[in-house]
Amino acid sequence: MATMESLIVTVNRIQRACTVLGDHGGDTALPTLWEALPSVVVVGGQSSGKSSVLESIVGRDFLPRGSGIVTRRPLVLQLHKIEQGVQEYAEFPHLPKKKFTDFAMVRKEIQDETDRITGKSKQISPVPIHLSIYSPNVVNLTLIDLPGLTKVAVEGQPESIVQDIETMVRSYVEKPNCIILAITPANQDIATSDAMKLSREVDPSGERTFGVLTKLDLMDKGTNAVDVLEGRAYPLQHPWVGIVNRSQADINKNVDMIAARRRERDFFATSPDYGHLASKMGSEYLAKLLSKHLESVIRARLPGITSLINKSIDELEAELSHLGRPVAVDAGAQLYTILELCRAFDKIFKEHLEGGRPGGDRIYGVFDHQLPAALRKLPFDRHLSLQNIRKVVSEADGYQPHLIAPEQGYRRLIDGALHYFRGPAEASVDAVHFLLKELVRRSIAETQELKRFPTLQAEIAAAANESLERFREESKKTTLRLVEMESSYLTVDFFRKLPQEVEKGGNPNSVSADRYVEGHFRRIGSNVSSYVGMVSETLRNTIPKAVVYCQVREAKQSLLNHFYILLGKKEAKQLAQLLDEDPALMERRQQCAKRLELYKSARDEIDSVSWAR
Repeated sequence: MATMESLIVTVNRIQRACTVLGDHGGDTALPTLWEALPSVVVVGGQSSGKSSVLESIVGRDFLPRGSGIVTRRPLVLQLHKIEQGVQEYAEFPHLPKKKFTDFAMVRKEIQDETDRITGKSKQISPVPIHLSIYSPNVVNLTLIDLPGLTKVAVEGQPESIVQDIETMVRSYVEKPNCIILAITPANQDIATSDAMKLSREVDPSGERTFGVLTKLDLMDKGTNAVDVLEGRAYPLQHPWVGIVNRSQADINKNVDMIAARRRERDFFATSPDYGHLASKMGSEYLAKLLSKHLESVIRARLPGITSLINKSIDELEAELSHLGRPVAVDAGAQLYTILELCRAFDKIFKEHLEGGRPGGDRIYGVFDHQLPAALRKLPFDRHLSLQNIRKVVSEADGYQPHLIAPEQGYRRLIDGALHYFRGPAEASVDAVHFLLKELVRRSIAETQELKRFPTLQAEIAAAANESLERFREESKKTTLRLVEMESSYLTVDFFRKLPQEVEKGGNPNSVSADRYVEGHFRRIGSNVSSYVGMVSETLRNTIPKAVVYCQVREAKQSLLNHFYILLGKKEAKQLAQLLDEDPALMERRQQCAKRLELYKSARDEIDSVSWAR
């Protein structure tokens, strides 16, 4: 079975992966693993001895020092216990191939890395620095050092820095997985302690807070902090721990940290005030206490962390699938990608036409409703009025009136009537053209893979609409030819089968000439109307056939054929321009890919270790 310490090592590796892969909390646009991992966060005001506590726990002098706000980025400090006799060293993930054995160089690197993000303007940044220290003189433990709480900005810093620091610290300590290490100087009134004030606000029960009293050796003579350390003055659920750090004189003289630890042990062992608490005081005891508590918290939270990891992996993989694969750089692969995207669009377009998706039914509506309605509204009543028939027939006969049937009159009346069918024929073509353009637009919008490539979307739309324009022109020519064919050759049998005019009884001389002429023209109008009605029924059936053949069928079979020909002539640079992906989507895919890599590495870390149940 793995030891409990291996759990801290596992979480340490996951936290390092978080830092490397950009997850340090605060990013609500992506799932965050950082905030789910238990950690010990060191909180204290400036000059509270925060840095000295950390150095005492490590046993090394490695943190930047100076006046004002020295810590300007979170420092994630991971301690790894190694075998005695092995030289201790430090590593930064941002310098993966470099081992630091000179801890003065560690201090310099922290300063340089801070300036790299914040500049030398004394600004602060929430992006953490990650530092691992391997030493036989430490316990397995992770500590996060934050900028010291302050009440005033120093020269060169904006006034907002006071609030900015508090906001950053709160963002850490408010998390339920955060263990708070609240540092307070014993020679100041604890009631005014910035660290205790903040921890009481975010952890009123004290369940997550460990109190640390520093500078016990600097208290006024005759006073002590026993009431605090024994939990009577400011009770917490965890014991208070007293610390005696190196004095400024010791720091100036570079007094060895191991010697400083020994001096701290002697202080408590020989103190009349704290001698009875000596076994539970000092930086070494604090490190062991925190390590043990962190182990227990990790063990309790690990099932929930595992569940979060698996859930987040599923969500990220689903989103990456939705966002699509990264664009290939090879011209052949790019051409293949473009063709695949065109085929995906074409498939959806055909589904609209053939009934898998809505829209194609509206084309049938053109033929079933719009065309018949347009045919019914044609002005045949005016064209075949008695007055117009008389005029057309008379003009057709010229000076020689017709003897039996006005052949030329009939032809001119029919020809004039058939001319009206051009309007509904063209309107049907245009209506279907409009619907096909709309289906192209909808199909592009519904092709999820295309959403990544606005340039290609526009090119496909332009190519499809250009094809539809050609189909419309061909369809218009064909439907108008149908009308012209009806005009160019009349169905003779229709007229031969018409009933012949027969006079029934009576004296012809008694029939009014006017009535005879009127009846004669009415019969001509009736005959022409019947013939036009027959043609109307014919065109009502043939116009849809022509439109479907020339537009719908062609759109279904060869909408992008011309575009494919043009693609084959494009150079690599032009293909790449077509796949000029939306930068926001590219950024989102990269973020998701990095976060997925993080979660998978975390899953592997946890799977590699067994823990006691």
